[in-house]
Amino acid sequence: MKSKKRRLLFVTGLIAMLCGMSVLGVFGWKRISREIEKHRLLRECIVFEIPALDIRAPVMDGTEHEVLSKAAGHFPGTGALGSGNYCIAGHNSTIYAEIFNEMKHIETGMEMYLIDNDENRTRYTYVVTENFIVEPSETWVLSDFGDDRITIVTCTDDGTQRQIVVGQYRKTPPSKN
Repeated sequence: MKSKKRRLLFVTGLIAMLCGMSVLGVFGWKRISREIEKHRLLRECIVFEIPALDIRAPVMDGTEHEVLSKAAGHFPGTGALGSGNYCIAGHNSTIYAEIFNEMKHIETGMEMYLIDNDENRTRYTYVVTENFIVEPSETWVLSDFGDDRITIVTCTDDGTQRQIVVGQYRKTPPSKN
């Protein structure tokens, strides 16, 4: 009788371990494949960086779910690199791409960079001038303000509002990265 109980407990434990290892394997594979995709996109796309917060993300065109699940997205119809109001969005989430999770630590005066995907990898420098919260319906932040800036849009930690970070373009010649 004890032998059957031990064998049953052993088999149950073995099955539980195998299930646990399978679940961890799936999550591990998802994480690894996301990192591989991110590194490919960093080579092929415009790159957004905030070195002080260890943020480095590819920027793709559009703000659809498919784009934002793996990169930051450039709002269609907003500025260009170093010109106008270049607006990007990215997730602050542990479920989706964790691009802007550290954005809550942003401070005025920090430098942000956009690195072009051109042959020279031209770098555009922006300096943080504003950091504020708006309601999701407040799209005026995407407007052209007549200056050269970058506007970052991400969710607050609870996802109910949007954190907006604005950086003014530093009017120095773009540098090669």
